[in-house]
Amino acid sequence: MRGVSRASFAGLSEQLSAEQIDSATVATGLASELFSIVGLLDTEHALRRALSDPGKPAEEKGAIAAALLHGKVTQRAEALAVAAAQAHWASSGDLPDALEQLAVEAEVMAADADNSLDDLEDGLFRFDRVVTGTPDLRAALADPSLPARGKRELLNTLLTGKVTPVTLGLIGQMVEHPRGRTLTDSLGTCADIAAQHREQLLATVRSAVELSASQRRRLADALAQAYGHRVHLNVVIDPEVLGGISVQIGDELIDGTVVSRLATVRRELAG
Repeated sequence: MRGVSRASFAGLSEQLSAEQIDSATVATGLASELFSIVGLLDTEHALRRALSDPGKPAEEKGAIAAALLHGKVTQRAEALAVAAAQAHWASSGDLPDALEQLAVEAEVMAADADNSLDDLEDGLFRFDRVVTGTPDLRAALADPSLPARGKRELLNTLLTGKVTPVTLGLIGQMVEHPRGRTLTDSLGTCADIAAQHREQLLATVRSAVELSASQRRRLADALAQAYGHRVHLNVVIDPEVLGGISVQIGDELIDGTVVSRLATVRRELAG
């Protein structure tokens, strides 16, 4: 999001945070309602344009949203949707995008409420790795001809009992409603929102061998001291690393692997 849309979303996010929802059931229900509103706006293009029209008074747009949703969703969901309609957006597509991010935030709040936020982050990362490494699965989940029910059944078969209900629900939402994105991009966005919820960074660590709990803790502590934020580690076992580790945080790569050092030597010899 750009400029005015970013500021509008920040206000909505603060409004959601002010609710101080500490019940996983309530948070999950709110997320479901917000996702439904996003689906409505994605389908009803005229409605989306009307609610995001910068030429219409905020009160008028809010009244349209309230009339449409009152009695059909909870007061929390209605209030957020009305506030979104009253806000300013750089493009009509930013309105449903913002509501979708709020829905993901609500799911993250649900995971936080039942003490499964770590499980949510790990589940999103590990499922993305499975999808990335399994072309047939990736193709099936992205196939527009496969009904949403079939995709949901496939996910249930693969993930029930292996991830938390919140994780399964969020993955299912991203699979069934890609909204023009790849599944990897959608899962990455969800993971970023989860990390932001507790103000921590995500680090992808590649290592030739599994790291012990002590090694993970020391690495996380060192990265937290260097970056000034808590750091959640997603560890990938990669035999091609040969030795050492590499750490990716955002666009920054810290590479201390044998492969990297050998490549450096080769470049120097070639020069």
